[in-house]
Amino acid sequence: MTEVISVRFRGGCKNYYFDPKGISVKMGDQVVVETAQGPEFATCTEGNHEVEDSAIVKPLCAVMRMATENDRRTVEYNKKKESEAFDICERKIADHKLDMKLVNVSAGFDGSKIVFYFTADGRVDFRELVRDLAGVFRARIELRQIGVRDEAKMIGGLGICGRPFCCSQFLDGFLPVSIKMAKTQNLSLNPAKISGTCGRLMCCLKYEQNAYEDAAKRMPKAESFVQTPDGPGNVKSVDLLRETMKVSLDGATEPPKCYRGCEVCVLRNGKGGRDGIEIPERPARYVEEKPEEEIPTPVITATPFYMAPELEDAPVREKMGVESGESGKPRRRHRGGRRRTTGKPAGETAPQPKAEIKPPQEEKKGTKPRPPKPQPPKQSPQPPKAENGEGDGGEAKRRRRPHHRGGRGRGKSGEDGTPKSE
Repeated sequence: MTEVISVRFRGGCKNYYFDPKGISVKMGDQVVVETAQGPEFATCTEGNHEVEDSAIVKPLCAVMRMATENDRRTVEYNKKKESEAFDICERKIADHKLDMKLVNVSAGFDGSKIVFYFTADGRVDFRELVRDLAGVFRARIELRQIGVRDEAKMIGGLGICGRPFCCSQFLDGFLPVSIKMAKTQNLSLNPAKISGTCGRLMCCLKYEQNAYEDAAKRMPKAESFVQTPDGPGNVKSVDLLRETMKVSLDGATEPPKCYRGCEVCVLRNGKGGRDGIEIPERPARYVEEKPEEEIPTPVITATPFYMAPELEDAPVREKMGVESGESGKPRRRHRGGRRRTTGKPAGETAPQPKAEIKPPQEEKKGTKPRPPKPQPPKQSPQPPKAENGEGDGGEAKRRRRPHHRGGRGRGKSGEDGTPKSE
């Protein structure tokens, strides 16, 4: 493993590795690196990281220093110099009457070399042009002939998709594109529709080629003889993206029907005769399985107090106002003090009759409010006793009267706890 940084030069999309020489460089920092043509100004695209030794082209060039303010002023001065050189070179080309088109001018970081990029249909004798340019700029002059794809990459622009050119945005190199890719993808062979601004086939034809080739292996070709759920027929067209086909059934007057690739049985792939082909039974029509809708199950986050196992104790249950019914399930006390009547097992004594509750009396004006009656201490519940005093205790249990919404008074009772009759 070797520690490197990735940099990108001005006007380029390809990343190059350089040895940081112990300098900590972050993404976006501007550095001056050493190249075969001399020092160059570059921008870091990835900071210090390690890569495999096999991914490095040795000898590995090093980073000279981090860019300073003087280096940035030098870059701005070179840009103005390139603009002036472009105009001068165009005039010189017209003077020498050369059949060439100037595309771009690039000046070295140290100003010792200027490179002129041009396009031409054939070979051009530009020796006299080089002498004239060298006498004007007093620097090393280099002319390079490039193709139309490189021209589009340097100039840039918008494609028919409305986005910037792929070659000027992210492509490291040009991909080989052929007309066979357009045929595989069932595209129109009109050059105006499948060609880019450079006049060559669009680079994006290569992006989906692998997906089309994989789908073509699973689908039959046009004019294939297939067996469908509606009978035998010939394939008229194939949609590789949807993996469907249109089949013209034998003896059918209606237009071709659309089938999925899994619904048909291919008897003959491609053009040919039907002699000796045995037609099998019709395959079943393919039906897409719809996922079953899951009914959400309610999640109980807390156990109700009347279902908690710790409330089985009778005193606690009575304190919470819960009674047990015939089935053993807890029952809550109703509003107003009444209880639900539940069946009692055989052998138990009859429940105590309800006492008559008097309606609350109206208070006379000018009277003092009656002080609240002291409550007796709560005791543990005892088994019910008979009303006539017979039973285990021999004395009737005093029953607590419920509160009513209508008034604040209670019915009068005697000293022994039994209700008074009027």
